[in-house]
Amino acid sequence: MSSSLMPRPDSFNARARGTSHIDFKTATTGVAAKAMRNEISRLVATVDDPATKKAFDTEMQSFFYLFTRYLAERAKSQDLDWDRIKSPAEDQIVPYADLPKPKDHSNLNKLAVLKVNGGLGTSMGMTGAKSALEVKDDMTFLDLTVRQIEHLNTTNRVDVPLILMTSFNTHEDTLRIIKKYANQQLRITTFNQSRYPRIFKETLLPCPKRADDDKKSWYPPGHGDLYNALLHSGVLDQLLAEGKEYLFVSNSDNLGAVVDENILQHMIDSQAEFLMEVTDKTKADIKANYEGSIRLLEIAQVPSEHVEDFKSVRKFKIFNTNNLWINLKALKHVMETEGMELEIIINPKTTDDGQAVVQLETAAGAAIKHFKNAHGINVPRQRFLPVKSCSDLLLIKSDIYSLAHGQLVINEQRMFETTPRFKKIPKILELDHLTVTGDVYFGRNVTLRGTVIVVANEGQRIDIPDGCILENSKFRHPAIF
Repeated sequence: MSSSLMPRPDSFNARARGTSHIDFKTATTGVAAKAMRNEISRLVATVDDPATKKAFDTEMQSFFYLFTRYLAERAKSQDLDWDRIKSPAEDQIVPYADLPKPKDHSNLNKLAVLKVNGGLGTSMGMTGAKSALEVKDDMTFLDLTVRQIEHLNTTNRVDVPLILMTSFNTHEDTLRIIKKYANQQLRITTFNQSRYPRIFKETLLPCPKRADDDKKSWYPPGHGDLYNALLHSGVLDQLLAEGKEYLFVSNSDNLGAVVDENILQHMIDSQAEFLMEVTDKTKADIKANYEGSIRLLEIAQVPSEHVEDFKSVRKFKIFNTNNLWINLKALKHVMETEGMELEIIINPKTTDDGQAVVQLETAAGAAIKHFKNAHGINVPRQRFLPVKSCSDLLLIKSDIYSLAHGQLVINEQRMFETTPRFKKIPKILELDHLTVTGDVYFGRNVTLRGTVIVVANEGQRIDIPDGCILENSKFRHPAIF
């Protein structure tokens, strides 16, 4: 009797070929999906208000779809074919210098501007919305954006609205801040991007137990959520109803991302449904590149053995600035027919109590594959001025830049194309290169010119006194000024 329960010899051969491994992954995928669906149902059931419940359920269904895609991709275990990934062909990138000049400003009435405004300023010592940080002449990121668009509207007698996509981390701050713009000559619309539950890495179950659980159990799923959030919030339909046809999207902390009528005219003339602004890469740029047939490749998707290759300027000569131009009618069509299937970025995190969790995110630029005649525009570096650190903030606050109607303008007396990176704010108008190593303190009204290198040895400190002028100088401890 017992012998009849033994597997046939050929079943062992099947196991050797790996089918049992595939079956196991398929089976566990199904179990994980069912368990997640049950947990999501419990989360939705914790919401009492019918309207809130319906909106939350829609949000959770979008999350569940992303989660099941993640499970399916994990089961396939397909590695990125690095040899197939190349920079885009020349005909896929249009040089900015080749763009046409607009005949008039009327096309601006077809445009809306969207700023991705969901980030916190934690990397710069802030606790609230990063866009509330003062960056130049006592003006915040939001102040500068409002000033730019108001000037655009009043000067050209057009109506370009400003759309702010916030997250649950920044929404309340943003609503409070924009009250001061009530009398400005522009319309501001805000909407919240999705809020997805973090997933425990071990169990693949959601961290929150209730819809109103602590913020630490949730996360905003990257700027690729833009398309779902635009649709479900009703903002996409609102813009179309107002006669808007094009949307210019950028990060709120990119101070170079201003409306460009040449790019808008090119989009109309070329009938492109999607444009991505790219710029020439330097060794400091490691964010994102193209993949093969117009796809976006983020560094989080790159296998560890190819990260240095990804960063290299040899393999990828351009990178995505995340300045995007989108045809709104085409977006509506894509969302209602095929939908957006953006590459999933797996972002591992650790909770305050040491538990490993996973965030499933997407990038807005990855949508390029869904649109007809989509291509890149190689723009000047001045359209990519992100402020991600205190060293970036130094440059913006320094005398290298001034403001004109909310837009940064580089000082005409600046002789060098590149800009240094530093955490203090000396006068650097005539600075070419700066290296600072070790424990170095700068006094007030310090002027740096030419090439300046200051190196403090381990355990030592160099103090640069008030009013000091350093020109083509190299100092090591002990330094005498």
